[in-house]
Amino acid sequence: MVKVVGIRFKKAGKIYYFNPGEIEVIKGDNVIVETARGIEYGDVVVGPKEVAEEDIVSPLKDVIRTVTEEDRAIHFENKEKEKQAFEACVEKIQEHKLDMKLIDVEYTFDNNKVIFYFTADGRVDFRELVKDLAAIFKTRIELRQIGVRDESKMLGGLGPCGKSLCCATWLGDFEPVSIKMAKEQSLSLNPIKISGICGRLFCCLKYEHDMYQEILDKLPGVGSIVLTPHGEGIVIETNVLLEKVKVKIRNKKDNTEELYAFSIEEVTKVKEKRSLKEQLKAEETEEYSEGDLKDLED
Repeated sequence: MVKVVGIRFKKAGKIYYFNPGEIEVIKGDNVIVETARGIEYGDVVVGPKEVAEEDIVSPLKDVIRTVTEEDRAIHFENKEKEKQAFEACVEKIQEHKLDMKLIDVEYTFDNNKVIFYFTADGRVDFRELVKDLAAIFKTRIELRQIGVRDESKMLGGLGPCGKSLCCATWLGDFEPVSIKMAKEQSLSLNPIKISGICGRLFCCLKYEHDMYQEILDKLPGVGSIVLTPHGEGIVIETNVLLEKVKVKIRNKKDNTEELYAFSIEEVTKVKEKRSLKEQLKAEETEEYSEGDLKDLED
């Protein structure tokens, strides 16, 4: 087992593990640490704990010290310099007429590097821009192209639910989200209704995905033939939240069809759901093509 602390460098950024060594560190402390980018100022969000060696990426970097008043002064000074660097970079982008949008600027704590985050539709030749920025700031310059989800994470905003974006407030890592998740949750496949302000599928589709899959594994699928208290019928609809199925049963006496709702416990699967060809004949054609919906996936 290895003793570690979890540190973030941005409000809702990824958590990285560091070796606290002999330094007394608790959750909520600000610390100076050594990273691959150089010396950084971070927030301790996970207090000291023991983890298995296979769960960490070796070798662990060290916590150098808890911050001093001088460190805090440097940190806040860097924040002010980032605002000035942002304005200077925007001017240079306009001067070079580059098709890119500057999102954020970040100074490393030791001022060894300035990182400019931007979005663009394609590749951008920013070699001349880098030369100009290096001449202005007299330090190493890095221009990093990011995606639309990262842009929303950095800028923040309100989601359709009325709350601040998950990615900008607490979601450390993005997880893959697919159209299949929306289908399994019986959501509208209208792109406007299932995509966030970033233009990609809602991250929250992932939150309940495991629960939906667990229940769907127990529910007979649409088109399955099941045995019910009223006889044999075909499942035409499933309700995951209520854990119920709607079954169409033919009355042999008058050859009419009736619909009944049953819980999972009341039905027994007799035959697997119909073939894809049979289902396509029975179902209405989707309003949106699979290709259009795939564009929403990251």
